[in-house]
Amino acid sequence: MILLLHLVPYRIKHCRGKILLLQFEKSSVDEEQSDKDDKSVLEEKQMEDAEDVSSSKENEQKPKNSKPDQSWIDIYLPEKARPYAHLARLDKPIGTWLLAWPCMWSITMAAVPGSLPDFKMMALFGSGALLLRGAGCTVNDLLDQDIDRMVERTRSRPVASGILTPFQGLCFLAFQLSLGLGILLQLNNFSRVLGASSLLLVFSYPLMKRLTFWPQAYLGLTFNWGALLGWAAVRGSLDPAIVLPLYASGVFWTLVYDTIYAHQDKEDDVRVGVKSTALRFGDSTKEWITGFGIACIGSLAFGGFNANLGWPYYTFLMGASGQLAWQILTVDLSNRADCNRKFVSNKWFGALVFTGILLGRLFP
Repeated sequence: MILLLHLVPYRIKHCRGKILLLQFEKSSVDEEQSDKDDKSVLEEKQMEDAEDVSSSKENEQKPKNSKPDQSWIDIYLPEKARPYAHLARLDKPIGTWLLAWPCMWSITMAAVPGSLPDFKMMALFGSGALLLRGAGCTVNDLLDQDIDRMVERTRSRPVASGILTPFQGLCFLAFQLSLGLGILLQLNNFSRVLGASSLLLVFSYPLMKRLTFWPQAYLGLTFNWGALLGWAAVRGSLDPAIVLPLYASGVFWTLVYDTIYAHQDKEDDVRVGVKSTALRFGDSTKEWITGFGIACIGSLAFGGFNANLGWPYYTFLMGASGQLAWQILTVDLSNRADCNRKFVSNKWFGALVFTGILLGRLFP
C-alpha cells in the first residue's frame, strides 16, 4: 500500500511529461503547417501580381480604341457612305482587276496592228468594271445574307450584319446599274445588246452555289464576258476564231483563282450546306487546277495566234505561265491567308497577259 502511494506521484508525473511532449510535438507540426500555408499564400500572391503586371503591359501595348479590319473607307469617307462603299467592295479592288483584265485584253487585241488600243474605250470599260463588280457584290449580298451570317469571313458585311437594310441595298443596286447604263449607251448597238445580256449571268450567279458544285465555272462565264464585249465595242461584231479562245481562257483562269479562293471557306460551306469546286475537288484540287491552268495558257496561245500577234506576246505568255504555275505549286490550301495571297496575285497574271498582247500588237 505504501509502495503504491509512492508510485502514484511518479506515474502522474510521467503521464504529465508525455502529455507535455505530445503538446510540444503538435505545436511544432502546427507551426510547420502554418509556415507552409504562409509560404503558399505568398507564392499565390506573387503569381497574381505577376499576372496583373503582364496584363497591364498587354493593355498598354494594345492601341486605344483600335478597330479591327479598318480600311481607307473607314478613315476617309463620310460615315453614312461607308456601308455602301463596303457593299461595293471598293476597298478590295482585286475583283475589279479580275473583271477588267479580260476587257483590256480584248480591246487591245482588237486594235489595228502596229497601233495602240483605244484609250477612251479602255477608260469606259475600266469604269464599267468598277460599277458592274460593285453591282454584282450587291446582288450577291442581298441574295446570300442568310448564308453570310453563318460564315465567319462574311458575317460583318453590311446587309448580313444589319448595318444596311435589304431595301437600302436595292436602292444602291439601282444607282450602280443606272451609272452602268450610262456607260453602256456610249457603245454601238451590237455591244449594247451583248452587254445587257450579261445581266442574266450577274443576277443568277449567287444562286449557283446552292445548285451545283461548279459555281466557279459559272462565275467564269460571268466575269469574262468582257472578252466578248471589248472586241465588239471596237469592231462592231465578233470574230469567233479570236474571241472564243480568249473567252475560254478567262473561264479556265477563273476556275484556277476562284477555286483557290473557295478553299478559304470550305469548312463553313460544309456546315452551311453550299457547294464549290473546292469541296468537289477536295484533296485533288491541285491536279484539277493544273489542268485548268494548262487549258488557260493553251487558249491564250491559240487566240493570239489567230489574232496574228507578234513574238513579244508569247514571251510574256511564258512569264504569265510561270506566275500561274507558282500559284498552283506553292499555294497552301489549308491556309486561308496563303489562299488569299495567291488569289490576289492574279492581278499580275492579268497584267502580264495584257502587256504581251499590247507589245504583240505593236510589233506584229
